[in-house]
Amino acid sequence: MDQSPKIADIHKSIVKEQAAQERKRLMLNAGLLLLLLAAPFAIYPVFLMKILCFALFAVAFNLLFGFTGLLSFGHAAFLAAGGYTTGYLLSNYSGLSTELGIIAGTLAATFLGLGFALLSIRRQGIYFAMVTLALAQLVFFFFVQSEFTGGEDGMHGIPRGHLLGVIDLENNLNMYYFVLAVFIGCYLLVQRIVSSPYGQVLKAIKQNEPRAVSLGYNVDRYKVLAFVISAALAGLAGSMKSVVFQLASLNDAHWHMSGEVILMTLVGGMGTLLGPVIGATFVVNIEYHLSQGPLRDWVDPILGGVFVITVLAFRSGIVGEIQKFVRKNLG
Repeated sequence: MDQSPKIADIHKSIVKEQAAQERKRLMLNAGLLLLLLAAPFAIYPVFLMKILCFALFAVAFNLLFGFTGLLSFGHAAFLAAGGYTTGYLLSNYSGLSTELGIIAGTLAATFLGLGFALLSIRRQGIYFAMVTLALAQLVFFFFVQSEFTGGEDGMHGIPRGHLLGVIDLENNLNMYYFVLAVFIGCYLLVQRIVSSPYGQVLKAIKQNEPRAVSLGYNVDRYKVLAFVISAALAGLAGSMKSVVFQLASLNDAHWHMSGEVILMTLVGGMGTLLGPVIGATFVVNIEYHLSQGPLRDWVDPILGGVFVITVLAFRSGIVGEIQKFVRKNLG
């Protein structure tokens, strides 16, 4: 009987701590939202939209890599599939609304992701990564040879159109808030997935797959679904990017883009929700500022150096290191 009060006190303290963490998270999210809402009045909206598109791409990749433990070297294929599909439809079918073009691009990336998953999911580690890279290269050469993509010239002049037939997306502010709304919706979706029972199984698979199998989970089914969701979100990022810049090019399909999203995730902090957003912001900014100065020819070597330093010295990334510091010093 003496144990009951102690157990009740422990339960209360756990609930209280969880409530405090939830309040902190809500306050942080609210602060970031206000910052994003005000940002286009201080910073060029197109540059901000580029950050948001790549942040969504990194969030999509992090769902697969950071929370499921599957390193894909082929995510550029989904970014490009979404961009090319949306660009082609909006350029050739004038009656098609912008949102339907974006949905079509997302669906194209989703089905491509399903094909990739079914062909690669039974492999693990470096073998999985190499299979995804090989498949992505096949997609890249398909885009190079296809007439509808414009080959090495890419697609130009993709119309932004009107959202729901009403809101003029040629206006950069309107376009920015549309991209922001899509990004926030996808971010909250990933947050919900990660905190759901399904997300807990993904974390268990990452930490110890044989144990998850012994508990009766069909891990291949869970991994396939995670891969497809990740591909869909990456395709959505590509679709949005093609509408923002009115351009779809082979750069989005190149293996270099797959490496870049890995860098964004690692620098920001894989396995964290905010990490890929911070990483994408960091990488896009450093690329922009270096390309405008005397070091424009050294962008790739410098990013490579950042990657090496992150892997060797800051393996938890920016957000992960901050979280470790807060837990250690602030309790």
